[in-house]
Amino acid sequence: MVTGRVTGNVWASRRLREVPAGALLEVQLDATDERIVAFDVLGCGIGERVLVSRGSVAAAWFEDKAPIDALVIGSVDEKNNEEE
Repeated sequence: MVTGRVTGNVWASRRLREVPAGALLEVQLDATDERIVAFDVLGCGIGERVLVSRGSVAAAWFEDKAPIDALVIGSVDEKNNEEE
C-alpha cells in the first residue's frame, strides 16, 4: 500500500462492463513524483490524501476481473496544526 494525494479526475466517455460504478482518480504518490490512476468507490475528492492498494491485491477485489491494478482503499485524515 502507498499514500498519495488526489490531483484530478479521469473521465471516460465509455467504460468496460467489468468496471463497476466508481471514479477514476489521478493520484500523486507521496514517496515519489509518480502519478497513477486509481479506481475509487469511496467518493474521495481532489486534494484529499488517500491510501492506495496496487497490483494483484487491488485486482482481486473485483469479482468480474476488471482491468484495474490500483484501488483507493482509504481516506487519510490530516490533523490541522493550528488546533494544537
